[in-house]
Amino acid sequence: MRRNIRRGLRLALTGALAAVLLPASAAQAATPAPRTYTVWQWNVAGNTIHDGSTTDGLVTQAAASIVTRGADFAAFNELCQGQYSALVNELRTRGWPQDQANFARFEPSRAAGNAAVCQGEAFGNAIFSKRPLGGAARFALPDDGTAEKRNLLCAPLTDGTATRFCTTHITTSQSFNVAQLDFVHQKLEEYAASGETVLTAGDFNAQPHYGRLNSYYAPSVNTPNNADNTGQYRELDDDDPGHCPGYGEWTADGTPGATPPCGGNAKIDHIFVRESALAGAYSADSLAVSTACTGVTVCSDHRILVGTVTVK
Repeated sequence: MRRNIRRGLRLALTGALAAVLLPASAAQAATPAPRTYTVWQWNVAGNTIHDGSTTDGLVTQAAASIVTRGADFAAFNELCQGQYSALVNELRTRGWPQDQANFARFEPSRAAGNAAVCQGEAFGNAIFSKRPLGGAARFALPDDGTAEKRNLLCAPLTDGTATRFCTTHITTSQSFNVAQLDFVHQKLEEYAASGETVLTAGDFNAQPHYGRLNSYYAPSVNTPNNADNTGQYRELDDDDPGHCPGYGEWTADGTPGATPPCGGNAKIDHIFVRESALAGAYSADSLAVSTACTGVTVCSDHRILVGTVTVK
């Protein structure tokens, strides 16, 4: 009789312990630990400067930088499809992706068939990920009336962390620039509302202090160089005390648009993360443009932007 009582108590305790532990385990699985990502962004002028070439050094320079900088994600703007395919092969050769069959996505903004663009190949945006990617979401931005059909390209990781990586290339046309920025912003907010952490890198063709980016930058960014912000996002180079605090380091050759608040060249390439997703420090740097591409003075008229961030 006592043996049966003791056995019953053991079973009851085991059941009670399981009831306590299972919800905690489920909660732990649903809430990933903070993770740190390095994001790499470059507008490569793949047609304008390289005429679609895959052999002039652009592909090897880009792949080497991605690997050397320890990037988890890489975004490209103005990339020809042949250059995209060459990058896929080069990054495979360098052993960068965890899954060699599932780490890259491309979305044309100009279709193949125009001999004057990328030697007749498609032209657009691309994303690469060290970790395997899920299905891509491809959004057409409000049409600016030009031959280039701008887009937002996003894909999630498949590791259950609800992390998504996006890139975009916003038009230079001022009125449509605003409409496209607003469209991208809305999509990012929709992802955030669904519980995703989104890292977005690209050429936004807007400087940090422009009013049209006030809905992006959080009020916590407000500085003399970037004021009146009302948004929810931080840009990974907005907190560098050595490079125009609130604005960041320049990324584009020249000064398209208004004069930067600290002078010099303009910053129009950005890496945005929602402030509510931050779980630690973040930082970014723009890198001097390589001159190692053959037949051209520089490899691009944009600098590479590399940022690191810890998210929830």
